[in-house]
Amino acid sequence: MSLFDCTGKVAVITGSSRGIGRAIAEELADHGARVVISSRKQDACEEVANAINEKHGAGTAIAIAASISEKDALERLVAQTREKLGPIDILVCNAASNPYYGSMDGISDEQFRKILDNNVLSNHWLVQLALPDMRASGGGAIIIVSSIGGLRGSAMIGAYNISKAADFQLVRNYAVEVGKDNIRINAIAPGVVKTDFARALWEDPKTHDRTAAATPMRRLGEPRDIAGAAVYLASDAGAWMTGQMMVIDGGVTIGSGM
Repeated sequence: MSLFDCTGKVAVITGSSRGIGRAIAEELADHGARVVISSRKQDACEEVANAINEKHGAGTAIAIAASISEKDALERLVAQTREKLGPIDILVCNAASNPYYGSMDGISDEQFRKILDNNVLSNHWLVQLALPDMRASGGGAIIIVSSIGGLRGSAMIGAYNISKAADFQLVRNYAVEVGKDNIRINAIAPGVVKTDFARALWEDPKTHDRTAAATPMRRLGEPRDIAGAAVYLASDAGAWMTGQMMVIDGGVTIGSGM
């Protein structure tokens, strides 16, 4: 069997109706997992689940809408997953938000709290909810999609970057606590990927070209560039990796491409 085989595993992926989350769900399904597609809108989730089922057969994917800002919605997401597919083996916390662009000294308390709640606290809730299944089955894999923003300062998205840096520590701390249960938790830190979430950084041709030129690989990321790392971390290929952060950014953080 391949080290990357996920046959029989149940995977929940938040923010998976599009972008990086969708690419991760599709790749996990390609490697044998049964996947739960989750985002805020049920119809968008069902569209992705239907496409995966058309490719792999009925029952490979199900759609369960849930808002990451509501703890009871996440509780229902986990409960419905157990009811329909069984215990959770793989959790991918991909959904996030950023309602504010600008200097930190201009952000409102409400905006700052929303960023921290959606990007950090919701991940903590989901980990808490998934751990009982993983402990009962003898192990599991948790992946938090963070950002290279957590490694850098910014004059425009400082609060978002703070939340993503907090995710790195969330991963490290949980790894210390749950390693004894054969549960692994790691983070992925993408650079600029061509998704709707990051549209402001690539939609304008001049901005796109300037960003690509500053990247050693001379291009921006695509969602599938991130999905392979998630399969690695979710499968036996990553069986001895925990508490770590994988940077996937075309080389941006190691130096300018110029």
